[in-house]
Amino acid sequence: MNHPMPHLGFGTFRLEGQTAFDSVTLALNAGYRHIDTAQIYGNEQAVGDAIQASGIAREDIFLTTKVWTDNFSRELFIPSVQESLRQLGTSDVDLLLIHWPLKNQEVDMADYLASLKQAQDLGLTRQIGISNFTLAHMEQAVQILGKDVLLTNQIEVHPYLQNRQVTEYCRALGMRVTGYMPFAYGAVLQDPVIQAIAEKHQATAAQVVLAWMRQQGFVTIPSSTKQANIESNLDADRLTLDETDLADIAALDRGHRVANPDFAPAWD
Repeated sequence: MNHPMPHLGFGTFRLEGQTAFDSVTLALNAGYRHIDTAQIYGNEQAVGDAIQASGIAREDIFLTTKVWTDNFSRELFIPSVQESLRQLGTSDVDLLLIHWPLKNQEVDMADYLASLKQAQDLGLTRQIGISNFTLAHMEQAVQILGKDVLLTNQIEVHPYLQNRQVTEYCRALGMRVTGYMPFAYGAVLQDPVIQAIAEKHQATAAQVVLAWMRQQGFVTIPSSTKQANIESNLDADRLTLDETDLADIAALDRGHRVANPDFAPAWD
């Protein structure tokens, strides 16, 4: 049985070793029940250890990992997922994502999406999705797998990069948007507009951004190593922004992209 993906998750990008273990432990203790990791983060073992040490039942946690591009070939895909599960200490994940579409077509998308679906059919993951897919990639993916098969497209979304074309196309396809980098490495938190809204509601700038994400219907996965931030981010659920706030944040969009490695696709 698939349980729904909580709209606020805990991201683990750039958290390694003991830091990853400690941060996930803090998040679980604070009440997060959605944890996001990836093969390339190198922290699946630490994340799995923290989940097991928490004493929280595995079925109460929505766990996501992502297959790295080096593992897209048919020979490597399923074994790499099995290795992820071994490190995470679980028989399955709730959501398995393709981390990035391949720019060089070294492995055909039809092949690696077939492997992704195979992982689901084998019971290694309950649901499947994609990450960093453009409009053209999403269209191709739906042609390959059909509609309503992919749960989400995980993409960079924050007030400075609202990615409207992609988010609207996700909705049209019945795919949820999971927005990563919600604070754009803290840049958005320094914005005077965000800070003014925070002051108005007696909230933190981070809570304003997370409330905005929630009210747009996005899932989001902020990461932090500080207990105070981890806990206060959860309290964003108590905040509701008004129409003026939402209009002010809508006007902040400036196409400011943080995650743009050399292997990234041609963005929309």
